[in-house]
Amino acid sequence: MQKILIIQTAFIGDVVLATPLVEKLHAFYPDAQIDFLLRKGNEGLLEGHPFIHRVLIWNKKKRKQKNLVRTISVVRKNQYDIVINLQRFLATGILTSFSGARKTIGFDKNPLSFLFSEKIRHDIGGRSAPHETERNLSLIRHITDDSVFKPRLYPSASDYSLAASLVSGEFITMSPASVWFTKQYPASQWIRFIAEVPERFSICLLGGPGDLTLCGKIAEAVHPRPVKLLAGKLSFLQSAALMSRASMNYVNDSAPLHFASAMNAPVTAIYCSTIPAFGFGPLSDIRHIVEIEAPLYCRPCGLHGYRACPEKHFRCAMDIRIEQLRATLP
Repeated sequence: MQKILIIQTAFIGDVVLATPLVEKLHAFYPDAQIDFLLRKGNEGLLEGHPFIHRVLIWNKKKRKQKNLVRTISVVRKNQYDIVINLQRFLATGILTSFSGARKTIGFDKNPLSFLFSEKIRHDIGGRSAPHETERNLSLIRHITDDSVFKPRLYPSASDYSLAASLVSGEFITMSPASVWFTKQYPASQWIRFIAEVPERFSICLLGGPGDLTLCGKIAEAVHPRPVKLLAGKLSFLQSAALMSRASMNYVNDSAPLHFASAMNAPVTAIYCSTIPAFGFGPLSDIRHIVEIEAPLYCRPCGLHGYRACPEKHFRCAMDIRIEQLRATLP
């Protein structure tokens, strides 16, 4: 039996966009043991995954280097046949190179890629770049084929049951936060949009514990319009289960967008400083992209976003019309 390890220790959305590898490897090697290495805090995403044997966790927030050495030791003891590294940074290059695996695969932009058995070209940054899932799948093309698999999450029956108990009838979700300010549609605009959502729709505000202040501000501003303030109250998979039941999910270019893709949930993705052509667009069957309608000289200003608008005006967000969002309501 082959033992395969996938390494993706970046952010939540990156882990979701790595799941097509799990799906495809299982399809081609159904008897293989597939393990997944991620950063501490993200393990809930893969809880109960039917094709993952074991989730390994690297704690990057405390004693990062010491825990890296510990993680390398765990990886080596597991004696993997294949290690697949989705990242382009030194630490995961070290993990891959010292894994002891017979075959190591990663992108050519990793500084230690010269030590990998197979290094694959990484193409990003242009307006015609492939989707991130296709970039990731390119790592295993030579041991599978050219077919494309979509991301997928596996909420439990209890996750779906909880989601069903939270709201009935027609509802939409909004995930207003993002790690990066310039990826985040402004709170004032969410407030204006909620005012124009027909009363037949219940509204759920989603996010992590750190997003509660922003979501609370929005909920308070739209009072007496009732909204369900669920930020910080649901696990990753509970949020995904809820999104799968929604009439529409409104998201930024951030992790909830990829939750929607993984659940094939209807989604409207709002792009402020970034652009879908970078390869992080929605994959759901029902999907809409909302962005500024006229070309803007400074957009995109970067691949990942910034803590503040470099040009001080933030027109890429402020010039998105509320009518654009309203037009995607079912």
